[in-house]
Amino acid sequence: MKLFRIGVGVLAGLAVLTGTATAQSRPLATEDPETVPAGNILFEAGLDYDHGAVYPASGLTGNRTRIGTFGFSFGVSSIAEIQFDGGVRNVLAITTKNPAAPLAHMLELTGDTTSDFEDLSIGAKVRFAAETAGRPSMAVRFSTRLPNASNESGLGMDTTDFHFGFALGKTVQSVRAVGNIGFGILPDPVRGDSQNDLLEFGVSIARAVRQGVELVGELNGRKNSRSGTPPAGTESRGALRLGSRFTSGHVRVDAGLMLGITEFDPSWGITGGVTWVFKAFDLK
Repeated sequence: MKLFRIGVGVLAGLAVLTGTATAQSRPLATEDPETVPAGNILFEAGLDYDHGAVYPASGLTGNRTRIGTFGFSFGVSSIAEIQFDGGVRNVLAITTKNPAAPLAHMLELTGDTTSDFEDLSIGAKVRFAAETAGRPSMAVRFSTRLPNASNESGLGMDTTDFHFGFALGKTVQSVRAVGNIGFGILPDPVRGDSQNDLLEFGVSIARAVRQGVELVGELNGRKNSRSGTPPAGTESRGALRLGSRFTSGHVRVDAGLMLGITEFDPSWGITGGVTWVFKAFDLK
């Protein structure tokens, strides 16, 4: 938990810088309760590298490159948006294999590299309370992760997850703070009659240091609720993310560093990407 305490200290440090905060987006994973304006589309794209990525179900460990990560958020009303998130290709340079892993017998690998599409997530967010001087904005969000990545590649589990949670956000002077709490239902990849229910959490801070330049940070993860060993692939996970964002007009460029907290997280990773919000359609 030492890294967790360091992360809390870093987030507190961000909160005392000067500037103006804006709503969260890449490179953060914590969901802001604010929604995309009606008739607009928010498009995100990026490239990630994770050192020491772990796949407990297939028994693979290696260095992962996520190519063409993307997200589309469609503003369908003044308080609601529909979300699609995924990735064009995940490539894992394998460093170790565990033949005793529950899905290791299904692998179809010809070398020390494997690749596949990233699982697609489809969800929606609805803001049910607007921010006021004495109250944070509040929203509910739910999503389903589809089994696009295959067992044979070692990068998927052929299971469908469900996630539900609440998001709160408040701007105090020049600091934007956001918190998430919710749960995820993750099926056991071996037994179809078993699942693991996890507590999901996140807290983030964004702070501008000059016009168009922000420093951001977060702690985000999930906590296993089972006693004993959870089903492979449903373990507790967590990450500290630190980064910066550079905004010009409707386009934002970002870069970030990730530090894993648990033994199942990559030890570290880097990310970079772009976010673009544009008017796409009219709602009659």
